[in-house]
Amino acid sequence: MPTAAANYLSAVRRILEHIETTQLDVVDQAAVIVADCLSAGGAVWCGDIGHGNEGDFINRAGGLACLHKFSFGFNLHQPVARCLEGRPRPEPFDQEAETVRACLKLSNTRPGDVLLISSVSGKNIRPVEIALAARGMGVKVFALTSLPYTSRVESLHPSGQKLCDAADLVLDIGAPYGDAAVTIPGYECDLMPVSGVSMIVLGWCLWGRVAEMLAERGTPASVFMSFNRDGGPEFYDQQAKRYHELGY
Repeated sequence: MPTAAANYLSAVRRILEHIETTQLDVVDQAAVIVADCLSAGGAVWCGDIGHGNEGDFINRAGGLACLHKFSFGFNLHQPVARCLEGRPRPEPFDQEAETVRACLKLSNTRPGDVLLISSVSGKNIRPVEIALAARGMGVKVFALTSLPYTSRVESLHPSGQKLCDAADLVLDIGAPYGDAAVTIPGYECDLMPVSGVSMIVLGWCLWGRVAEMLAERGTPASVFMSFNRDGGPEFYDQQAKRYHELGY
């Protein structure tokens, strides 16, 4: 009987096959948009991608210098007496939506930029609101989400939209309903999620095609090599300087 490890590797192979057979055309479409964005002086942002997976793309050896994290926080300190907390407002108010819109307006995001965001289920309020608000600003939004998963859940967003509805382009990570992919006897639910693997693989497929397309256009991207190789620090500094001068 195969072990959980062997079964997980089989699940990952199914994800890779899904990407190879269904997603490479979408990756190409996304790469054209990103390459055009960079060529036109735009910026590329990575939002929160599945438990910090955006960190695999940013400032990485073998990666593009142009990728930056899109994140925000909002703190408001206005204490009142307990009896005044939660008072009704005279107008309709959605705190999540207002926070997202305010932070986007205050950010360096501009029309024509590209924003990559994710939600495995696609149902949660914040990623949908970010997608809607960013698109309203003229930003191109790419979603990493699981179409098999999202087809079985209800949206929590007031509009009823899921992330796949709110984005310009969807990269389907193909994770199963619930994300976990391996049944292990003795447990009430499946274990060992595959969404992180899929998001990282799809992301690198995208960034590799962007690098390839820019080189084909005669404007190769600024890229990083390992800092720990001979000449790595010098190459990093040179490429970082080039990126800051060119924007790609």
